[in-house]
Amino acid sequence: MKARKRKTKTKVKVKKRAKRPIDELIKAGNYNPKTKEIHVITGEKLHCANWQIEGILRMLFNVLDINVGRDPKNLVVYGGFGKAARSWECFETIVDTLLTMKEDETLVIQSGKPVAVFRTHKLAPRMVMCNSMLVGKWATWEHFWKLEKKGLIMYGQYTAGSWNYIGTQGILQGTFETFASVADKHFGGTLKGRFALTAGLGAMGSAQPLAIKMNDGVGLVVEVDREMIRRSIENGLLDTWTDSFDKAVKMVREAKRKRKAISIGLLGNAADVLPKLLRKNIIPDVVTDQTPAHDPSSYVPSGLTVKEAEKLRVKNPKKYVKMAMESMRKHVEAIVGFVEKGAVAFEYGNNIRKNAYDAGFKKAFAFPGFIQAYLRPMLEEGRGPFRWTSLRGDPKDIAKLDDVIIKEFGYNKRLVRWIKKARKNVKFQGLPARVCWLGYGERARFGKIVNDMVADGEIGPIWVGRDHLDTGSVASPYRETEGMKDGSDAVADWPILNALLNACAGATWIAVHQGGGMGMGYSISAGFGMVLDGTKETEEKALRLFTFDPGIGVVRHADAGYAISKRIIKEKGIKAPMVK
Repeated sequence: MKARKRKTKTKVKVKKRAKRPIDELIKAGNYNPKTKEIHVITGEKLHCANWQIEGILRMLFNVLDINVGRDPKNLVVYGGFGKAARSWECFETIVDTLLTMKEDETLVIQSGKPVAVFRTHKLAPRMVMCNSMLVGKWATWEHFWKLEKKGLIMYGQYTAGSWNYIGTQGILQGTFETFASVADKHFGGTLKGRFALTAGLGAMGSAQPLAIKMNDGVGLVVEVDREMIRRSIENGLLDTWTDSFDKAVKMVREAKRKRKAISIGLLGNAADVLPKLLRKNIIPDVVTDQTPAHDPSSYVPSGLTVKEAEKLRVKNPKKYVKMAMESMRKHVEAIVGFVEKGAVAFEYGNNIRKNAYDAGFKKAFAFPGFIQAYLRPMLEEGRGPFRWTSLRGDPKDIAKLDDVIIKEFGYNKRLVRWIKKARKNVKFQGLPARVCWLGYGERARFGKIVNDMVADGEIGPIWVGRDHLDTGSVASPYRETEGMKDGSDAVADWPILNALLNACAGATWIAVHQGGGMGMGYSISAGFGMVLDGTKETEEKALRLFTFDPGIGVVRHADAGYAISKRIIKEKGIKAPMVK
């Protein structure tokens, strides 16, 4: 009997992946392609041709850092699905491109996908991007999702898609300013002993409890997701929490009696909790909301747990949206009920009034939006949410710039109060950062001081940007431009002009978005990023940028007939030939 020959296994040659520029960051631990974990890039070492390009790279990694992004493993920075890149292939290609770009090239990004690199010149932006811009008739969620499913588009929200997000602090000062304005207008300048009710502890909403506390109030925040409550407490944004309605009410009443500043989280659904408070005649002094109502598919309907909502969202999206809209109607009905009993209410820009109205509640607009009610005077004077990070990741850089703000702008008592409270209460997420509402003239002055400090070696390179919610960067009829004096709420020329001017100024990068925090079809906005690297060339660009950017906002409001803006135009010598 012949012995059988043993079959030898044929060795299959595995083709090794060609080395790519991103491998350097993988090796350094900034990116793990298997787990999709991203960590901020810090230190003095340059990975790109210069700090202008390096700053772009570091801010992309910053918004997707595991301690910053909402769901970075899916490239989601905040909101329901505000993304930084369209896909992981796009992300890696963007990184490879930035690492190999030359000093006179400009990267072009279309809805999170790098589509071209053109040789421009050193004074031009190093990157231009545009996210989710659909032609008017087709600017609907239905059409967006069809395109998104095909991999043709990405939703950038506001600062997610433009890589300007700095964690919860980014919205915190705006929230602080809003509640401070509420206190000034209705309660003699303080929320001490006042009960502020709200809902939502996502990336935007989690700023609310700390902002209320920083204004000395008692905050009760309803949140349906236990994980969001945990994160808020872990990040120092929320003091305590309970899943008991009765205990929460008891804590609020005790804090009011003691005039103690505190924030309390209540695990529950706002569409259930707010009507229950109204039925029991427990009326807040102030009520608002920051649930993700701008996107009905992200708002958790009454009667569902978070996990049940996730399953239904996939299994039957139409039923899900219908349930969410009905829940929003009950939610807003309760807010209007509080108003009728004497509460001060405002929408915080998440489109919940419009959705409640569409769901059949005709009194949904019985209370105003926060810009129209409280912040417009600041926008009229060119003031808005300026922000910066230490690109080398040094908290001392931020501390030194805090000192600059206190010294140079000490005449603004509220601003100084914010800086002092932020130093005490704000935990950095990702790269150390600060946000500060500066006005026309102040931004340019601050920018030159910062660039000089970088040049002198006092601090490392600094990235400066802002929220898309600013004086001249957005058209959003149910939010930033609600109730404009001349009725120009929906005129979207202004944010496009803003972006064009900022490109002319030489911003490091420019971003234009559709949708923002309001949802598809409800806003168009523009943002920018500027890296202050200490060079004379950068100083010249920054002085132009920090003048043009708020300047077009002053002109926009003067054109609409606002007296404060007209006065500033005359005082500052802004050339606006049609403004009388």
